Amino acid sequence: MRFIKKNIIPVFFIAWLIINLVQAGATELFDDEAYYWVYSRFPAWGYYDHPPMIALMIRIGYSLFHNEFGLRLLVVLFSTASLIIIYDLIPQKNKKLFIAITCSMGILQIGGIIAAPDVPLIFFTALFFWLYRRFLQKETFANALLLGIGMALMMYSKYHGILVIFFTLLSNIRLLKKPLAYMAVLSGIILFVPHLLWQYDHQFPSVQYHLFERSSSGYKFSFTTDYLAGQLLMAGPVMGWLLLWQSFRYKPVDPFERALKFSLAGIYLFFLLTTLKGRVEANWTDPAWVPLIILSSQGLQNKDYWKKVLWRWIPVTLVLVFALRIYMAADISPFKWMPKDEFHDNKVWTAEIKEKAGALPVVFVDTYQKPSKYWFYTGQKAFSLNTPLYRRNNYNFWPLEDSLRGKKVYGVIYSHSAYFTDTISEQGEIIARGKEIDSFYSYSKVNLVPEKNIIVRENYFRSTLKSAFGSELPPAGFTPYLYVYLADTIYGSYKLITNPGSGLWEIQPAENLHLPKGKYTARFAISSAIPNLPSLNSTFCKLTVE
Repeated sequence: MRFIKKNIIPVFFIAWLIINLVQAGATELFDDEAYYWVYSRFPAWGYYDHPPMIALMIRIGYSLFHNEFGLRLLVVLFSTASLIIIYDLIPQKNKKLFIAITCSMGILQIGGIIAAPDVPLIFFTALFFWLYRRFLQKETFANALLLGIGMALMMYSKYHGILVIFFTLLSNIRLLKKPLAYMAVLSGIILFVPHLLWQYDHQFPSVQYHLFERSSSGYKFSFTTDYLAGQLLMAGPVMGWLLLWQSFRYKPVDPFERALKFSLAGIYLFFLLTTLKGRVEANWTDPAWVPLIILSSQGLQNKDYWKKVLWRWIPVTLVLVFALRIYMAADISPFKWMPKDEFHDNKVWTAEIKEKAGALPVVFVDTYQKPSKYWFYTGQKAFSLNTPLYRRNNYNFWPLEDSLRGKKVYGVIYSHSAYFTDTISEQGEIIARGKEIDSFYSYSKVNLVPEKNIIVRENYFRSTLKSAFGSELPPAGFTPYLYVYLADTIYGSYKLITNPGSGLWEIQPAENLHLPKGKYTARFAISSAIPNLPSLNSTFCKLTVE
């Protein structure tokens, strides 16, 4: 005990690491973890949803251990390293208070094993602030270069890192007068160029998706209330309110602390305003956790009463976290009252589909997570056919469907469809339907760029489409369709004709459009081997009936 008290911080970090290593190996994958594992099968400078850092981390860990433990290994190491850097960043160190704060943040404990872009973002956010403090202490060429590297690594983890950079600059406008600050930004941009070139080559899919396609069709008050409740929960299921309160009350004493305060407040405010255009995931604010820990530690430094309150409620948080850890790792059936359980019975349903499919490759409809898990747990490649009722993702880019064309496959769908006749069950309940498809084809990689506003006059229209990505256009005999949506429901489909060799498509005049005058949203789709389930091949465009 004397040794532990004397070395409480190193012991705490080691315990944190060991607990998460055990949890990482004992828990089945969350849905998105499997998707990011498929990322790592196709190394690239970018992906449809995220930058490449998580793919690199998974690839390194999985090369050592071909299981959940290996997939999460670097994530667990980075999670612990983040706390070490954050502790070093605290100006007035209080060992017991630091432990109390981190143990109060339940999601920080559980999230430390999840192989998603959030953990590397937190790590490189902490590293960025560490390098920024170093730059403030001594403005040298080397420190400016290191700061630029920190910016680039943060952006390679998740795009939210740009908020940390922006609010840090906003907190210290004098940086605009410092040549070395410009050099830091320039070096960061240069290092980020490979990802920007990937985006350019693929028509900036991440920008299109995150800024436009994820937007809701209308504001709901629940977007804001759910966001606020989620931030309280993420800061701590019991004492998160105290950490947030003390962080916002604390007054910075120097430019470094001011950068922390601006980043904390700026990130929370930015995503609060974002709720006006759509739903915000609770974890999107995770870069704010770094300043939250540091500033709450500073704010509680001389408040003995609130420190006692914090310590008094730690056992409650730890019991909740421990119970969740046991549930995640235990080999038990999912609770039926849970709307979604991603980390149980994955080996069961993937084995049943594999039994139905045999040696046939499997094509899942409108889900990028299921084929990823199927691939991970069975070792057999799978593909996702994304239709206009779903969204594009990285399965639109990977060279998977090319190898399936003309081959016999097994199709799986998780919605009602008369075409799919086999039933796939889990715990006695039908969860999906399947069917053998004799000769599969789809053209998901073709990305059609329509005119910004298509005008319909006298029930017909003509438009030209350019194939911006995907060099192989469907041959004659395959019929593309224009799908017109009213309240997310397909209103009608209309034939397109191709102009082979030109990379252009022309819409055949639709004589029976039968749309009332008004404005609509449309998406283009190319038919596949599955009846009435074409591949999604464009973003939204406007269609005006005059």
